[in-house]
Amino acid sequence: MTSTLSGLGTKRRRRQSFPLLPILSSLMLMAAIGLIIFELTTYSQRQNRLPAGVTVAGVNVSGMTPGEAVSTWEQALGKPVTLWYEDSPILLDPAAIGFRSNNAAMIAEANTANASGSQNWSRFFNYLLGQEELSTVDVDLQASYQSGLLEQFLREISIRYDRPPGKADYDLQTLTIRPGPGGRQIDIRRALPLIDEALRDPVNRSVRLPLTDTGTSSVTIDTLESMIVDFLDSQGFIFDGQTTIASVYIMDLRTGEEISLAGDVAMSAASTIKVPILIDYFRTLALAPTDEEAFLMANSLLCSNNSSSNLIMQIIGGGNDIFRGLSSVNETAQYAGARNTYITAPFVLGVEGEQFGSIAAPPTSPNQTLVTDADPYNQTTAEDLGTLFGMIYDCANYGSGLMAAFPDGSFTQNECRQMLELMSANDLLRLLQGGIPEGTRISHKNGWLSNVHGDAGIVFPPNGHDYVIAVFVWEDSEFFSFTTAWPLVEGISRAAWNYFSPENPLITARTDLPQSGAADCNNFLPPFGQVNLNDINGWREQ
Repeated sequence: MTSTLSGLGTKRRRRQSFPLLPILSSLMLMAAIGLIIFELTTYSQRQNRLPAGVTVAGVNVSGMTPGEAVSTWEQALGKPVTLWYEDSPILLDPAAIGFRSNNAAMIAEANTANASGSQNWSRFFNYLLGQEELSTVDVDLQASYQSGLLEQFLREISIRYDRPPGKADYDLQTLTIRPGPGGRQIDIRRALPLIDEALRDPVNRSVRLPLTDTGTSSVTIDTLESMIVDFLDSQGFIFDGQTTIASVYIMDLRTGEEISLAGDVAMSAASTIKVPILIDYFRTLALAPTDEEAFLMANSLLCSNNSSSNLIMQIIGGGNDIFRGLSSVNETAQYAGARNTYITAPFVLGVEGEQFGSIAAPPTSPNQTLVTDADPYNQTTAEDLGTLFGMIYDCANYGSGLMAAFPDGSFTQNECRQMLELMSANDLLRLLQGGIPEGTRISHKNGWLSNVHGDAGIVFPPNGHDYVIAVFVWEDSEFFSFTTAWPLVEGISRAAWNYFSPENPLITARTDLPQSGAADCNNFLPPFGQVNLNDINGWREQ
């Protein structure tokens, strides 16, 4: 009885156990499911972002949403490009030239990394295992801008920053001309691709603009004219003053460019009128000059012998009528282009029995604003003498000039060459000749009176840049000394020489010139019978 009860009591004390394990298992399963759902959600959200390893236009946009990616590269590509003009920075705003990127196309290309590789579930499990596939995608920039606006921007920079060649300058001490400083300008053709590259580069947004050297300013004949005026001013001689006048004519025989500084002012021709007399004498010659005729011309042109010049005009007039000869000289000179040149009376010889008288002066129209009280019987201008020398030169070298003006055969090339050859022996050593290097060939004729000094001719530099030059200087005084006048002419001549022969300039005035006047013509006048008009100095060798 007792044992039975005892056993019954024991059974009452035993209770049913708590199901912990199943609960834990369920919780773990639910947590796993939740974690999978979370990771799946996170993974799904990641699919809306660009994968790792993606760059667009050089900008790293890995893991960004499309909106974030667009904002990032637009910010990088929207920064100004710095254009350097030498040391000056110039900012180019891409928006100012209409720079736009094709965002939709680039996002679509960037997203190709998500659409490639294994299936989604396989990629998901790789993601869970930390073995996510990495795709490297480099998307090139797709953008455009208005090239016309960029070129206009560069042209505006060019207007502001480009430097034209500096103006040529000169030195009055040496009478030489200096080219101005060199210029510079943007090379727009070379700049365009450099800027295009910088616009597409998110990092290197700087361009050093390519520049081209436009060279130094060309030295023009106008610079020579300015230098001559300033030279005269520096010597206290006003070229267009009330009491002083300088008349200068220079012609570049290579280009035809001219200087006419009061070149149309009427001047007393003095012995320079013997140039048109020589021209007309050759016009009347039917045969080659005889020894007598050649010697007569040499005396007239080299020694300025007035009786020889009168005799030539008498021969031109038919042998007895010098006034007819005067008229012929005037007609020939004016027909050749020297329209303000004439001689209406024979040269005064101061000898017993000489013939006086004159003819009417032909119509002329010189400059009326500047007056020199020119000789009413014998006038010319620097322009006229320069024109006549140019006509002789063209005839001698090209068969034009006098030959073209007188197509009836009045002149031949050889006759024009003989005129220049004859006058090349005029070895005064002063005036125009005193402003060029010793030994330089110059065919010229001088003339002076008490208040006017002139010289005109052609200079033949070794470089072949031949030029015509005619200069008169006048002073309203009873006696304009050659010691004052001739250095003015020689300075103008030296300035012209330095312009036409810059490689061999005369930087100082010559000191080897006769100080008491011009060299005596007996030093360079060929003896009778030895005046070779084809080799005027040939007699020296004999």
